[in-house]
Amino acid sequence: MLEKLKQEVYKANLELPERGLIKYTWGNVSGFDPETQLFVIKPSGVDYAQMKPEDMVVCNLDCEIVEGDLRPSSDMPTHAVLYKSFPNIGSVVHTHSPWATIWAQAGLDVPAMGTTHADTFYGSVPCARFLTASEINRDYEYETGNVIVETFKERNIDPNAVPAVLLQGHAPFVWAKDCEHAVMNAVVLEEVCKMNLFTQQLNAYAKALPEEILNKHYERKHGENAYYGQK
Repeated sequence: MLEKLKQEVYKANLELPERGLIKYTWGNVSGFDPETQLFVIKPSGVDYAQMKPEDMVVCNLDCEIVEGDLRPSSDMPTHAVLYKSFPNIGSVVHTHSPWATIWAQAGLDVPAMGTTHADTFYGSVPCARFLTASEINRDYEYETGNVIVETFKERNIDPNAVPAVLLQGHAPFVWAKDCEHAVMNAVVLEEVCKMNLFTQQLNAYAKALPEEILNKHYERKHGENAYYGQK
């Protein structure tokens, strides 16, 4: 079942340590199949060196295992909530990449301070609030997804234009139309978090990118009039 998607998810998970986004098993990638409304995710706590494509677990949006002999990632319910709530996304990546996690632990949004940011994220990447005690006790991973969705609704942010979030005290979740682009977005987020931290150390009064430049750099890569790259 979903053998092609399993291969894509498997390869994307292997890219996380290659890109320096995780250590040990501190992360996961999933991929969504809109036709079946099922998604594939890595198994929980399995060493990347030993993991195989057939180890990937197929789940439905009710957080039930449809196929697989191993337990899915413990973050599986968060992925399910995002697929149900954010149209057009086909992959979710969760890491504890150090630079993005630093911003999450600081409880800060990541402002658009340069064009590197603007090429991928149309404005600040938000930092969501801490979960409450009742949310944690009720269903920690599922409520994590709900807090992410709540953040985008309350701030009126388009999750397709800003495909990432930080969870305060936790780490980033990132998404895209497919596994390849979701991992790419996670790499970009990590880099801009690093750039921003050093920028603010050099100049505590450094300004965010002017709106005109933000618009130009985002729109030349996204939307009807995009002209970056080859057709």
